[in-house]
Amino acid sequence: MAGREPRAIVLVLDSVGVGALPDAALYGDEGTNTLAHTASAVGGVSMPHLGAMGLGNITDILGVEPVENPSACWGKNLEASAGKDTTTGHWEMMGLKLMTAFPTYPDGFPPEVMDEFTRLTGLGWLGNYPASGTVIIQELGDEHVATGKPIIYTSADSVFQIAAHEDVISIDRLYEICTIARKMLVGEHGVGRVIARPFIGPDDSGAYVRTHRRRDYAVEPFEPTVLDRLAEGGVASYGIGKIGEIFAWRGICESPHSENNMHGFDNLLARVRDTSDNGFVFANLVDFDMIWGHRNDYKGYATGLEQVDARMPELLDAMNPGDLFILTADHGCDPTTDSTDHSREYTPLIAYMKGVPSGDSLGIRETFSDIGETVLDFYGMAGRCGEGTSFLSKVRAG
Repeated sequence: MAGREPRAIVLVLDSVGVGALPDAALYGDEGTNTLAHTASAVGGVSMPHLGAMGLGNITDILGVEPVENPSACWGKNLEASAGKDTTTGHWEMMGLKLMTAFPTYPDGFPPEVMDEFTRLTGLGWLGNYPASGTVIIQELGDEHVATGKPIIYTSADSVFQIAAHEDVISIDRLYEICTIARKMLVGEHGVGRVIARPFIGPDDSGAYVRTHRRRDYAVEPFEPTVLDRLAEGGVASYGIGKIGEIFAWRGICESPHSENNMHGFDNLLARVRDTSDNGFVFANLVDFDMIWGHRNDYKGYATGLEQVDARMPELLDAMNPGDLFILTADHGCDPTTDSTDHSREYTPLIAYMKGVPSGDSLGIRETFSDIGETVLDFYGMAGRCGEGTSFLSKVRAG
């Protein structure tokens, strides 16, 4: 690792919220706390490494006690944008706030949307209602296999999801269909994401099973983001997981697909260890949201938290002196509630600079954009976006 300048790293634990925002009742999410409730539901979690960095100082977590002298700075982030979805959360981190939420479709998409989809693809469709992805492929999987019509569904989020059996509609064709839908869904129907949801099966139990070859097609950011500003300043940004897709590949030079959290962590380590430059590393671990949160699997969620914590020493060892590490989330998805949707929550904030022995409270940040502004400040570009307040000086001071 010798020879490269310090780099900034942001790791997003997708959906790991830390308590309901003041306006959570407007979203039906009052009382939610993804991290605390998950820990309580399993009788406590073991997260000694992030605990030592201050995780237990952010919210009450059974098994993770607050510490008097954390090794990192800690706090939590308030979402200033309207909404509680992946695109909104990540965009705000990178300095783009949305005052109007992306459109949602609690009654399914209107006839003019579905008629245009049929005209452009020539395939027709099944479904077109809000559903859990794992449930709807069981409900409509047999009909899909028999007819070849893709399964269309949505959720409480602004998504147009297209599910197809890999042996009925090939992966390449599914991606092509999603590209068509993305170009179609603009203006008043400009959903945040079109999502390809391939599946296989049935398995020995008779169930259809989703595969890891999901792909997201996000709307392109409306304004320049921190990633654009970094690129203008000659700093490369490396995504891990679905980061590239969330930003429609703008300002991202690569974003290797993650088959699961641990594969994504492997990719994160490989990039942090790379000595070719000191480019910004922006990683997303999606299993918390996709695999456990939306399925109300609090046991899997808790295990996933412990798995990430167990690998933190590898990441800290891979960092160079002066490297900046920030851990956060993009929204909540409390797996202990009746809902399977995202929840409107604060997100955790852990910020650590290698070589600084201790940290301090960062308080409640007024916007996720403080993260992006801190990254810009780290690379000597403070104020290039202007939507947040940097906390870099406090992290450096410890």
